[in-house]
Amino acid sequence: MLLTGWRPANTAIPGFRLSLGVTLAWLGIVVLIPLSALALRPWELGVMGVWRSLADERVVAALTLSFSAALAAAAICLPLGLLLAWALVRLRFPGRGLLDAAMDLPFALPTAVAGIALTALFAPNGWLGTPLAELFGWKVAFTPAGVVVALVFVGLPFIVRTVEPVLRDMGDEAEEAAATLGATRPQTLLRVVLPALLPALLTGFALAFARAVGEYGSVIFIAGNLPMVSEIAPLLIVIRLEQFDYAGAAAVGLAMLVISFAILLALNLVQRRLRRGRQ
Repeated sequence: MLLTGWRPANTAIPGFRLSLGVTLAWLGIVVLIPLSALALRPWELGVMGVWRSLADERVVAALTLSFSAALAAAAICLPLGLLLAWALVRLRFPGRGLLDAAMDLPFALPTAVAGIALTALFAPNGWLGTPLAELFGWKVAFTPAGVVVALVFVGLPFIVRTVEPVLRDMGDEAEEAAATLGATRPQTLLRVVLPALLPALLTGFALAFARAVGEYGSVIFIAGNLPMVSEIAPLLIVIRLEQFDYAGAAAVGLAMLVISFAILLALNLVQRRLRRGRQ
């Protein structure tokens, strides 16, 4: 039976259904199918095989280093990124354009090149490694500290580029209003500026952490890759792949996926609560 008077609902985007179908198809091909393969492949070993693979001391040490270094690097990037974003938006100084362009350098620079450059700088005979070792006794290259340095380098732009547009949209009105009401500069920063920037800071923290967890190229050179000391989980996955232990490599990858998802989900929930509190 024909339905008289029926016509398809108008949509803002022409060809919405076709566009949605193509998008979902590509999402399945690029994201869902690989993730499904990653989730299913480890169980070829059986439940006890997966447990033994993940309970290995070398795997536990690599996972601990990867996630602790990623969290530490993201935490270090927060104040540094906020200061750099503030300088780029609120200050005018010679070389500002050069600094702004340099913020995107970790995005464009091959990670292996960044790792070699950082290793040359922080090696015991490097430009920064020598004075740090002689003056403070600090050894950066070929230690977990070197891993954190490399992750700060790749994660810092995410904080800057996330906070920068929020600062531009804020303007000076709220700060001027707080000043007219008698608030000091520290009070204005703590009670007016930082609460408005907190959601953006959390977003930048999540992006920096996500990038740092899976970082490989810039870390393997400066880390030294010592098992149980400075070996990261992505390197351990590559080692298992080279040994044709595909199920074992997938088990480590699945563990990283689950832990990363749990941490990012927690950050997302905190961010939602902050937005609801502001509303």
